[in-house]
Amino acid sequence: MSDHGGRRGQAERDAITVEIGYALCSAAFLAAVVCGAVVGPVFVFDVPDGVRRAVLAVGAAIAVVLFVARVVSVLMRFRPGAQPSQPGRTRPDS
Repeated sequence: MSDHGGRRGQAERDAITVEIGYALCSAAFLAAVVCGAVVGPVFVFDVPDGVRRAVLAVGAAIAVVLFVARVVSVLMRFRPGAQPSQPGRTRPDS
């Protein structure tokens, strides 16, 4: 909620929606790239089925952990209604 105790305005709700979308998209991209980097060589080289399954499992696990970590880290940094810093100002209330 906002600092004055009221309900969130439309601009704050829109900012939260955009931030959630950014968190999900960037997390999905990161997970896909890392999973592809880990699992990709298995499809390029001839490896036994046991190794293939193990690498696929490890790649999927890493992707899930990175996805969750990215979403949490992006959303924890987001503060709705926080004003960006203004260069040249010495105090927040100036």
